[in-house]
Amino acid sequence: MKKLILTASFLVAASPVFAQSPAESSGVNSAMGIPPKTEDFITEASASDLYEIEASKLALQRGDEATKKFAQQMITDHEKTSAELKSMVESGKVKGSPATALTKDHKEEVDDLAKLEGANFVKEYFDEQVDAHEDAVDLFKRYAEEGDNADLKAWAAKTLPALEHHYKMAKDLDKD
Repeated sequence: MKKLILTASFLVAASPVFAQSPAESSGVNSAMGIPPKTEDFITEASASDLYEIEASKLALQRGDEATKKFAQQMITDHEKTSAELKSMVESGKVKGSPATALTKDHKEEVDDLAKLEGANFVKEYFDEQVDAHEDAVDLFKRYAEEGDNADLKAWAAKTLPALEHHYKMAKDLDKD
């Protein structure tokens, strides 16, 4: 019985830790369905936008016509969401710091994409787009459902359908 109580106490005591940045970035929050903290959401959403824009700029240069069309939509849509998020932060409606540069992982992915050409580029670009949008949909859905800032929560809910559409388009164009 003591062992059970101790285990339950540990889980209760440890649960706030899961809401911290390491848990969000490691995927623990996602696996457990825990919403990201506002600061984590802002950082991750803005970093995702930066990645989408940079990878899609490469796709405009290296992709086929369908890839270029998709890439242009990604640039347009993610520049828009970046501007909206930045405006919310600057207005004081939300507290946090949007990412201003690619994360180390995103930079490596863009650098790896830059080494590819033709069909190899297109395949890898769409593989990464599927993964990136799957992560973004999860992030936005968790925040829209249970985030702690009403304005940001509403924005996440408003933005989610476009991300779901991007995810579907990327899956449809992914040539496995």
